[in-house]
Amino acid sequence: MLKSEVLKRLYKDYTSKFIKNIILAALFSIVVAVSTSATAWLLDPAIEKIFINKDKTLIFVIPAAIILAFSAKGISLYFAKLLMINVSEEVKKMIQTDMLKSFIKADTEIIENKHSGKYISNLNFDVNQITNMLADAFLSIFKDSLTLICLLFVMFLQNWKLSLVAIIMIPFATITARILGKRMSKVSKQAQEKSGDLNRYLIDLFKNHKIIKIFQRENFEEKRSETFVNNLKEKSAKIATVYIRSTPIMEVLTGIMIAFLIFYSGKLIMSEELAINNFFSFLAAMMLAYQPVKTLTKVNVAIGQGLAASERIIPIIDLENKIDPNSDSKDLIFSQGDVIFNKVKFAYKSNLENIVLKDISLKFQGGKMTALVGHSGSGKSTILNMIPRIYSPHKGNIEIDGQDISNKNLVSIRKEISIVDQNTTLFDDTIKNNIRYAKPESSDDEVFKAAELAMCKEFIEKLDNGYETIIGENGVKLSGGEKQRLSIARAFLKKSQIILLDEATSSLDSETEEKIQTALNTLTSNKTTIVIAHRLSTILNSEKIYVVDKGKIIDSGNHENLLLNSKVYKNFYEKQIKRS
Repeated sequence: MLKSEVLKRLYKDYTSKFIKNIILAALFSIVVAVSTSATAWLLDPAIEKIFINKDKTLIFVIPAAIILAFSAKGISLYFAKLLMINVSEEVKKMIQTDMLKSFIKADTEIIENKHSGKYISNLNFDVNQITNMLADAFLSIFKDSLTLICLLFVMFLQNWKLSLVAIIMIPFATITARILGKRMSKVSKQAQEKSGDLNRYLIDLFKNHKIIKIFQRENFEEKRSETFVNNLKEKSAKIATVYIRSTPIMEVLTGIMIAFLIFYSGKLIMSEELAINNFFSFLAAMMLAYQPVKTLTKVNVAIGQGLAASERIIPIIDLENKIDPNSDSKDLIFSQGDVIFNKVKFAYKSNLENIVLKDISLKFQGGKMTALVGHSGSGKSTILNMIPRIYSPHKGNIEIDGQDISNKNLVSIRKEISIVDQNTTLFDDTIKNNIRYAKPESSDDEVFKAAELAMCKEFIEKLDNGYETIIGENGVKLSGGEKQRLSIARAFLKKSQIILLDEATSSLDSETEEKIQTALNTLTSNKTTIVIAHRLSTILNSEKIYVVDKGKIIDSGNHENLLLNSKVYKNFYEKQIKRS
């Protein structure tokens, strides 16, 4: 994306909404520029009238005018910066909100193929770079450019020859800024990547803290953490180094210029081409011009960082969402709940050569239980995830009650589908809110009833705060079986026509499993139920069982038929009999 396109996009989507504030900040900047220049110009009459001509009438007037000019500058600068800070923070909020919305709405496949640490770095590091560009850089461009122009006017007013000499420095400063800006963009990208690596490691550290302790890998992780921190430190130090490189260059150029100006002005004074009062006014203007020139050399660096960050952010905001939940498609009309796969082919975008499902054709009969059996990685979970359109087929189609779900409104599809996953997802919230997540409009009584049906009531009532207990990140305060039962409670609460069970009883002991199985039988009664289970005892009564192997359906039938006709299924069953 071209830098001009990036700027247009930032203006159109974000800064244009605050154009009044930006204009007001610009007006305050004009006051800053004029008042700064006025302080330099006032030295001319001050020296001439007070010090040379000893005019007592102006001894109070000019100092008062200088105080007024500085006060106007200070107040105006305060309000200009305050306005731009508010704008930048609002823009920051908007960008971060758009990014989070993009994450939430994005296809699951896209999110699964990205490092969460990188996204966190984008959300913080990159967005801060953009807002710094808006708050500081753009204000400085207007304010300092205008101030520089006004000061140059004062300088030319005092002596045009000296002014021409002073202007020679500006091209050198501009060239320096451009070189540093290009370098800063490159280094900033590297720093963002290292920030993402550190964020990703931090997520892993919290997620796997127990494993680190059990395997006594503290020393190893300490060394690894130092590596991530050091890598980020090196890149951050490079940013700072590149940023300050302009300082010695500017100082040297300024020193050379001042030395030459003193030499040249001395000759002009001696030849009576320049008055003392004009010289001091000129010198004051020139010294005041030093700061805006210095700032403008660094502004290019900040803009380079901001534009580089924008180039990384905008693609995230524009994440392609092929499975659009808000489409204008017609609603899916449920009747029997039949689910049919017609020669479905699927591969993950991250590895298109590895075909996960290979021309799968199968039928899940409405109101009945159908099971999927197979080795890990055979494609069972992928089949399950395609029914609520978490993934979409690359070839073939999926029908529910004779309707192709690819052209049906996603909300209407998922409204009638519940899933109980082996990897239970819970939020750092109350037990009540975690259950109610499946149906936000439900009453407390409905939540309590769902919890009771899922065998949750007993363990919830033992907790100090009952249903108001905060369960911690991903339910860390609960056992695996308790978390699984909360997931089942959600399914009870939603009352969907299609139930997807992915190893729904995997975290339960035998006694609890028996109770939960009874509850699940109630839940799935007369509903389309699709089950993935390693424990074949839980699916013996299934209307039909599909055996999945390497992305293909290799056998199908009921339990008895498969024992007689399927070597793979018989092998599964015999191994489990021996274990028990």
